[in-house]
Amino acid sequence: MTVTTTDPTIQEKYDQDLTGNLEETIEQIRHVFGENADFSMRRFHVFGTHAAVMFYFSNMIEQSVLNTDILKPLMRKDVEGLVGEGALDPEQLKDVLINETLYHSEGKLEARLYKLMEGLLRGQTVVVIEGLNEAFLIGTRNIEKRAIDQPATEQVIRGPREGFIELLGTNIALLRYRLQTPDFQVRTMEIGRKTRSKVAICFMQGVTNTELVEEVMDRLSMIEIDAILDSGYLEQFIEDNHISPFPQVQYTERPDKVAANLLEGRVAIFVDGSPLALVVPTVFNQFYQAVEDYTERFLLMSAIRLARLIALMFSLVFPSLYVGVISFNPELIPTEFAVAVAGGRAGVPFPAVIEVLVIETSMEVLREATIRLPQQVGGALSIVGVLVIGQAAVAAGFASPITVVIIALTTIGSFATPSYNAALALRLLRFPLIVMAGIFGLYGIVVGLILIVNHLLSLKSFGVPYLSPLVPGSFQGMKDLFTRGPLWSLKSRPVFIQPQDQRRLGQTVKEKLKSPGDRAHTTIPSQVGKGDIAGEGASTDNSDPNNHDSR
Repeated sequence: MTVTTTDPTIQEKYDQDLTGNLEETIEQIRHVFGENADFSMRRFHVFGTHAAVMFYFSNMIEQSVLNTDILKPLMRKDVEGLVGEGALDPEQLKDVLINETLYHSEGKLEARLYKLMEGLLRGQTVVVIEGLNEAFLIGTRNIEKRAIDQPATEQVIRGPREGFIELLGTNIALLRYRLQTPDFQVRTMEIGRKTRSKVAICFMQGVTNTELVEEVMDRLSMIEIDAILDSGYLEQFIEDNHISPFPQVQYTERPDKVAANLLEGRVAIFVDGSPLALVVPTVFNQFYQAVEDYTERFLLMSAIRLARLIALMFSLVFPSLYVGVISFNPELIPTEFAVAVAGGRAGVPFPAVIEVLVIETSMEVLREATIRLPQQVGGALSIVGVLVIGQAAVAAGFASPITVVIIALTTIGSFATPSYNAALALRLLRFPLIVMAGIFGLYGIVVGLILIVNHLLSLKSFGVPYLSPLVPGSFQGMKDLFTRGPLWSLKSRPVFIQPQDQRRLGQTVKEKLKSPGDRAHTTIPSQVGKGDIAGEGASTDNSDPNNHDSR
C-alpha cells in the first residue's frame, strides 16, 4: 500500500526511487518535510570522504542512540582496516557500512523513496550517502509512554495487575510473555491513508481456524479511511450487523483475558496507539463472564455468575415489568403491598409509564455526567444525585418512593454486568420495553422480549451464532455457559469456533486427579512416631504392643 497525500506533486515524488544524487534527494525530502519545526537534517561526511546527510524527527528518536550508534561510527577517520587502500565503489561501501560499521541491529537498505518517508514518520532515521542508490533506514524510535498499570476499565480481583498501553510493541510483548510458544503468530498491516496505523492480528497457529484468520485479514484489508485513531474504528467496520445494539466484537485491556481467548481459538486485533484489544468471534455469554470466574474455585464462581446473569436480566425487564403490573394488572400484587404502592402513588400526577421514563432518563443523564466529570468530583455528584434529587422528587410529589426504588435496583443490576458495551445495549433496550409495557401491559413485555430474542438468534459474529453454545446446543459448551464447570471437566475448546485442535486437556488428567480423601492418605502418614513429631530423630516401633510411652 503506497502512502497517499493530497498534494499531487508530493505524491509523484513519493513514487520515485533514489538516483544516487545527494542534493536531489535532499530537495525531494525537504519538499515534503522541510517546513516542519521538529524535522531535522544533519550533513556530515562518512569516513571523512563521502558526503552524507541524516534526516529524522527530533521528538520521536532516541538522541543518544543517534549519536553513539550511528553518527560516531560513520564519522570515523581511522578506517584503514575497514576500507583498505584506495577508494571504495558504491557496492563495497554499502557492504562495509551495513556489515562492519553501524552499531545498530535495526538497520537496512531501502531504495524506494516512499518507504523512507514512511520510516521517518514512524520515528526512524534515514541516512543518504552521495553515490549510493540506496539509503540506510535505521530504527531509532523512542516514544514517551505511560507505565504498565492495572486496567482502568476492568477491575482485577484475582489475576495479573497488568493492562495494555498505547504502544503496539509493548502489548505484543505482554502477550508473548504469557504465550511462550512458537505457535503464537502475529501478522501486521497498515490501515489509514493519513495515519498509516499499524494493525496486528494475533492468533495461535495449529489452534485457530485458518479460515477465521483469513476472514479477519480480508475484512481489515477492505477498510479505506483517512485515519484509524483507535481500535473502536475497526470494530465498526468489521462487525457483521452494523445496526444491532448488541456488540459483536469484544474489547479488553487485560493481557491474560486475550491470552485465554487466543488459546480457545479466537483472533485478537491490536492497533498501534490504542490500549484496547479486539477479540473475535464473540458470543453473548462472554459479556457476563469475568476472568475471575476461572481463577477462583468453580462452585463459588458458578453462584456469582448466576447472580450476575440474574442482575443482567433484572436490569432489562424490571422497569417495564413494574409499569405493566401497575398500569394493567395490579391484581397480581399482594394486597398489603398493593395498598402501600397505592399510598405512595396517591399524589403523583403522571401515569406510571411517564414517571418511569422521566426517572430513568434522569438516571442515565446523571450516570453520563458522573463518567465525564473528574474522579474527585464524580463520586460526590453520584451521591448528591441519588440522595438529594431522589428524595426531593418524592417529597415534591413528582415520583413515588417505589418508582425510585425500582430504578435504583435496575441501575445497580446494570452495574453488575462486566462488559460496558453490553450493559449499554441493555440500557438502550430498556426504554422501548417500558413504552410497550405502558401501551400493551404484560403482553407488550412478552412481545418485546420475543423480538429481542429473535434478533439475538439472527446475529452472527464472523459466522458464529451469537447465542452459541445455547443455540445451537453443545453439551460441552453448556458446562461453561450459565455456570462454570471444574477446569478438569472443560476438556475441549469451544466447538462453535471450530478450532483445529479441539482438545485442550490431557486424556488422563481426570483419572490422575484423585479424591481429596485419597490424596490425604497418600501424602500424610496415618501413624507417626512421637519422637519424629518432637524432632528427636528416634523412630518408634508401632508393631510392638508393649512399646508404650512411659511418660
